[in-house]
Amino acid sequence: MLELNMKFGVRSIVAASMALCAFGAFAQKGETVKIAWIDPLSGLMAPVGNNQLKSFQFFAEKYSALNKAGVKFEVVGFDNKLSPAESLNVLKAATDQGIRYITQGNGSGVAGALIEAVSKYNERNPGKEIIFLNHSAVDPDFTNSKCNYWHFRFDADTSMKMEALTTFMKDRPETKKIFLLNQNYSHGHQVAKFFKEGISRKRPDIQIVGEDLHPLAQVRDFAPYIAKIKASGADSVVTGNWGSDLALLVKAANEGGYNGNFYTYYTGVTGTPTALGKSGEGRVFQIAYGHYKMGGQMDKWQDEFKAKFNDDFYTGSVHSIFAVLGDAMAKAKSTDPAKVAAAMEGLTTTSVFNGEVQMRKTDHQLQQPLYLTVWSKVDKKYNYSVENTGMTLVPVKEFPSYVSSTPTSCQMKRPG
Repeated sequence: MLELNMKFGVRSIVAASMALCAFGAFAQKGETVKIAWIDPLSGLMAPVGNNQLKSFQFFAEKYSALNKAGVKFEVVGFDNKLSPAESLNVLKAATDQGIRYITQGNGSGVAGALIEAVSKYNERNPGKEIIFLNHSAVDPDFTNSKCNYWHFRFDADTSMKMEALTTFMKDRPETKKIFLLNQNYSHGHQVAKFFKEGISRKRPDIQIVGEDLHPLAQVRDFAPYIAKIKASGADSVVTGNWGSDLALLVKAANEGGYNGNFYTYYTGVTGTPTALGKSGEGRVFQIAYGHYKMGGQMDKWQDEFKAKFNDDFYTGSVHSIFAVLGDAMAKAKSTDPAKVAAAMEGLTTTSVFNGEVQMRKTDHQLQQPLYLTVWSKVDKKYNYSVENTGMTLVPVKEFPSYVSSTPTSCQMKRPG
C-alpha cells in the first residue's frame, strides 16, 4: 500500500508539473498587453501624432484577433510635446501604471533620451524590464555606437534610406546641383552626412551648392530658405524634414516658384500631400519602406482606416511591430519583456505591409525592402487619393532587403 501511495504521489506530482508547464506555455492567451505610445499630441507636430496614435490603436484591434500568441493589444497614448524631458516624465507615468512596452518615433532626440532611460530603468528593476519599440526614429547611431539590447527599431534607418536614394539618384544625369535643407537635430545632421558620403561614392560630379539647418517644428515661413535654394542654382533639394517642417517647405516652394526636384523621406506624412496639391508631379520623390498600394489585405485595411477616420494610414512600421511582437510572444510562450526580447532577436516574419522582414540580432535593426516613389496623379492601378488631392505616390523602384541593408558597428551587451 505504501508503494502504491508513493507511485500515486509521484504520478500526481508529474501530472501537476505538466499542467503547470502547460499553463505557463499558454499563460498569455487572452492576456492584455499594453503599449505606451509616447509622441506629440500638441504643438505643430500634433497632426502627425494624432494620425499615428489612431493608426496604432486601429491595428492593435486587428492584430489582437490575428496574433499567434492569442494576446490582446491595447495602446495607451501619452503626449510628450516632442520634448525629451517631458518624454521621461511620461515614461515614469507609464511604468507606474505597470506598462512594460513603449513605442515612440517622432524625433531622434526624444528616442535617444528614452533609450538611455529604459536601459537605466531595466538595470535598476530586474524582473520588471520594459522594451522600447522604435517606430520611426531613424538616427543610425541607435543601432550602431548607441545600440541597446532593450531597443528595437522597425523603421529603416537614415543610412539604409540614403543608400537606396543615392543609388537611384546616380542614374539621373539631369541631377547636377543639390541643396541640403534639414532640421537642426540628430536626424537632420545624419541625413546630410549620409547623403554626402553616398553621393561622393556614386556620383562625385554632383555639386552640393548649399546647405542649411533650421530649428525643429518652429519655422512657420520657409520663404527665406526657398530664396536661398533658388539663388544657389540647385536643381534638387534633399531633405529629411517631416510634418509641418516639410508641409510648410513645399508650400513655400510652390508660392516662391521653385520648380526643382525634392528628394524626401516623408512626403506622405500628414499635411505635406495637401501642401503639394497637384503641383510637384514627377518632381517630388520619397524613399520609404512602403507606399499606398501595397496590395491584398493592406489595401482593404487602408480603405477601412480612411472610411473610419477620414485620414490616411502611412506609418507602416505599426504592422511590423505587431507582427514581430505577436510572433515573439508565441515563440517565448510568455509576455514577459525579458523573454520576448530574446525571442525577437533574429526573428523573421511576414508583414501584410511589405512582405518578409527580419529583426537583425546583431543590432536590433529591422531588415526590410525599401521603395522609391514619385508624386503623381492617381490612375487605375494607383488609385488611392492621398488627403483627397487626386494625387498619390507611385512606385518607381524597389530595393530588396539585401540591397537596402547597411553594416553595423554595434557591440551588443546582453543581460547576463
